[in-house]
Amino acid sequence: MKTTIIGLFLILIGAQLSFSQNTEAEQKIINLSKEKWQWMSDKNVDKLDNLFHEKAVFVHMGGSWGKEREIKIIESGGIWYKKADIHEVSVNIIDNTAILLNRITLVAEVGGNEVTNPFEVTEVYIKQDGSWKLGSLSFTRLHTQGEE
Repeated sequence: MKTTIIGLFLILIGAQLSFSQNTEAEQKIINLSKEKWQWMSDKNVDKLDNLFHEKAVFVHMGGSWGKEREIKIIESGGIWYKKADIHEVSVNIIDNTAILLNRITLVAEVGGNEVTNPFEVTEVYIKQDGSWKLGSLSFTRLHTQGEE
């Protein structure tokens, strides 16, 4: 009986530790995503270059491309991610991959024109050599009330 109770206790403690570690990892990804939005706003291409995986892909309303082009677009101001208001965020971690979903309102300057769009943004992070790298950033424009 004692062995059964001790076994159950150890299982509960192990599950609790596992849950807290996952929550900690999820929070780390959420914080990294928030930092990324700030770096994009600040056009801090050095930080972004370090964050973006070499094979990263970026999907926008106007097309898709790789890391090098995204960095050049941000650096030149072709797209200036002025402010991302985050309304909802969720993270799912599968092994060494984290999938973060953000529902945001993005204020950006594109080709010299300021635009505001509601997006669901999918960010995929890969844990590599102990650090998280952004592997994919994809924008899906959401319809607002009154749009068809």
